[in-house]
Amino acid sequence: MDDKPKIQWLPEPEDKDYPSAQSYLSLLHTETETIGLVRKLKDAKVIQFKAKDIFRASGLSLLGVSNSHVTKDQQKIKDGKSLSPLLLVRDPQNGKVVIADGYHRLCAVYSFDEDQMIPCKIV
Repeated sequence: MDDKPKIQWLPEPEDKDYPSAQSYLSLLHTETETIGLVRKLKDAKVIQFKAKDIFRASGLSLLGVSNSHVTKDQQKIKDGKSLSPLLLVRDPQNGKVVIADGYHRLCAVYSFDEDQMIPCKIV
């Protein structure tokens, strides 16, 4: 018996995700570069990658259940609420993918199923 919850996704990222991505990306890029990246993210198509592959490409650690944001997203999944797709930026200079928005959602999804296909926009 498969007791994994069915993870629901919105068709597009929420409007609030873009300012969050811009805030984070502004720590890594100039203002002009950040504005351009966010514009490209808005125009990008939603595609899918496995949760475990996003983690591997990002080089980030998995946040545990002690993180309140992860716990909140895990509860959304259990309640059947739809999650917003992730916003990703390729960083070829460092050979990584930057999770501009959605790190906590990724951790929550991974805790249920590392092979889960996750909708993303990537530039």
